[in-house]
This record gives sequence, C-alpha cells and structure tokens, in this order.
Amino acid sequence: MSNSSLHPNHLTRGYLAALASAGFLSTTAIFIRYLTQTYNLPALVLACWRDFLVAGCLLVILGVAKPHLLRISRKQFKYLLVYGLLLAIFNSLWTLSVSLNGAAVSTVLAYCSAGFTALLGWWFLSEDLGWGKLLAVLLSLAGCVLVSGAYNANAWSSNVLGILTGIFSGLAYAVYTLLGRKASQDGLNPWTTLVYIFAFAAIFLFVGNLVLAGRIPGAITVPGDFLWLGNRVNGWVILFLLAAGPTLAGFGLYNVSLVDLPSSVANLVVTLEPVFTAAIAYVLLKERFTFIQISGSLLILTGVVFLKVYEDRLSKSLSSP
Repeated sequence: MSNSSLHPNHLTRGYLAALASAGFLSTTAIFIRYLTQTYNLPALVLACWRDFLVAGCLLVILGVAKPHLLRISRKQFKYLLVYGLLLAIFNSLWTLSVSLNGAAVSTVLAYCSAGFTALLGWWFLSEDLGWGKLLAVLLSLAGCVLVSGAYNANAWSSNVLGILTGIFSGLAYAVYTLLGRKASQDGLNPWTTLVYIFAFAAIFLFVGNLVLAGRIPGAITVPGDFLWLGNRVNGWVILFLLAAGPTLAGFGLYNVSLVDLPSSVANLVVTLEPVFTAAIAYVLLKERFTFIQISGSLLILTGVVFLKVYEDRLSKSLSSP
C-alpha cells in the first residue's frame, strides 16, 4: 500500500495496535529463556508446542465466536500454507537464538529486521523508502543495540551458530512482516491468517523435529522428547501462558496493525519491544536502567515518534488538493 492511501485515523489505529503488540511480545524472551534454562526444554520442541497451543486456543475462540472467519478459499489456503512454513522457520530461529545467545544478543539480532523490512517492503511491495523512514530505521536499530547491551563485545562472544541464527531470525521476521502485509492487502482477516499460519507452523515443526531428530541443535533426539516436560505441571502452565498470552496477543495485534500500516512502519514501532522488556525487568526483577539503556530507549522512542509525525505529514500532503 502506498502512502497516499494512508488515512491519519487508520495510522493512529495501526500505531496503537503495534504498540500493544510490542508490549505483549516483550515478555516472550523471558518465558522462552526460563523454559530452556529451568527445564532444558529443546528449542524446536518449545516452538512446536507454542504454535500448536496458539492455534488450538484461537481455533476454539473463533469456532465459538466467529466461525465464518475459519472459511478460506483454495488460493488463500495455499498462501497461508507458505506463510505458515515461514512462521515455523522464524519461530525456530528465534527460539533457538534466545537459547543460544541469551536475551541481549538475540533481541538486537532479531530487530535487524527493521532494516530488512524497509528494504524488502520497498523492493517487493513498492512501499515508500524516503529519508524520514531511513532515519527512523537508523535510530531504532541504534537504540536496540544500546538497550540490549549488544554494544558490549562480550555479548557477541557466543558461537558462530548463535550469531547466524540470530541474524537469520531477523531476516525471517522481515519476510513474516511482508507476508502479513500482503495477506491484509488481499482482504484476509488478521485473525483468520493467524489461526491458519500457526496451525500450519505447528505441523511443519512437528514433522521437522521428526525428520531432523538428533541432527541439529534444539530438535528432538527421540519421539518421546515431545513430552519433555512430563508431569512437571508448572512447566506446562508456563508453556501454555507463553502461547495464550504474549504469543497470541502479540502476533495477533501485530497482524492487526499491518491492516493500517506499511510493513516497515509496523516493524519499526514494534522495535519498542526491548524497551518494554527492560521496563518489565525493572518492575519484576528489580533491575535498574543504566545511562546507556536510557539513551537507547530515548533513541527508539524518538525514532517511532518521528516516524509517526513524518507519516502523518506525508499523508496529509498527498491527500490535499
């Protein structure tokens, strides 16, 4: 969608949805890190269960409240199948990155997607790539580096696999954003999109675990690993909360934001996630902001606010006679 089709009211609605999405998504790394550290839950098993539980919850909700949203055409089925495969790849890379790199490095590597999204959106969807958007990209990426602590050389001392996994998670996130934008442009309801892509992703991850068993880090070694948590009720509860809470709400609202925002703009707004994560850690874990983290937070906020003003003014100038 070109900037000329954006309306200020739609922009505001899109920004609010993207901001709420960032708030929910900011807790995902905490849940994932806890499950992989406390229970040693294999990353790809965690990703499989996460997608399965999200799809199950949403299927029940839509089946009861709005069953018509579950009806799709054959063409839409094929598109969502490919989209689900991409989601499976992204969730696998992101979960594995958190497991290998920790929160700081994995977060900043995932959010290199802002740059990927702006470039790919310009390339494939003919979205505007003006100076304002480029400046907002630079501000947001710089802020992510400072907030996450990735400026510290020690944070990058993980192995090559971890770094590559993190970088490719950012690229996968960018492609996920573009596919979501294309789905909204084609008239697919964001919640319809969500239930199908998570269901397909769960299937792909289940099959992928079986095929890659024991061959790559994070996959099962034997089929019984799918029940890794066994009778540890607390682990299952946390896994369910991860799926039904930040994942469902976060991804759902993100897809909703893509109805009203260009993919690159939505992705930039969600770069507030590391700021929210730091705030949650401040309240729950009594962690304190350093001067550098405060500076990074201000950079991200400046980038998002500047982008909002830039898009609003551009929209008004293009719509005026």
